[in-house]
Amino acid sequence: MSSRTRIRRKHPAVELNITAFMNLMVVLVPFLLMTAVFTHITILDLNLPKPGSQNNQNKKDAPFELRVTIRKDALILSDNKGGLIKKIARLESGHNYGLLKQVLKQVKARFPDKTNMTILSEQQTHYDDLIQVMDSARSFQTLYEGEIVQAELFPDISIGDAAVKNN
Repeated sequence: MSSRTRIRRKHPAVELNITAFMNLMVVLVPFLLMTAVFTHITILDLNLPKPGSQNNQNKKDAPFELRVTIRKDALILSDNKGGLIKKIARLESGHNYGLLKQVLKQVKARFPDKTNMTILSEQQTHYDDLIQVMDSARSFQTLYEGEIVQAELFPDISIGDAAVKNN
């Protein structure tokens, strides 16, 4: 009886303890959701002119159109009836969007039902300049019944290319 006998012991089934992991998830998931920055995408509805629409209208019969032309050296506010309203010279720090907003408020006071305008820009206009003009033209903050609210200026914006400036 010299044979070796092996005694095999059956190992009991091991249970996986995931309680600590679940506790971590219960705390971590809400924390990550609260601190996450979700991307906000803003879409602007722009009104683009139909091809050849400018040629079909007579200037006397054309409705009042407000235009802001973005040039390197100035913002030019004009209309199709009386011409130049205001030329806002560029400052050293950039275009004067605050003055543009003030002049647009005065125009809105004269034409309260008007909601559309056209922004014309030169070929080399910076994207930020275009967006700043659009933001200045859309609305402004004012105090109404003790609260600061956004008042409408010209939210219906059309964009286009400015005529080439002859020097």
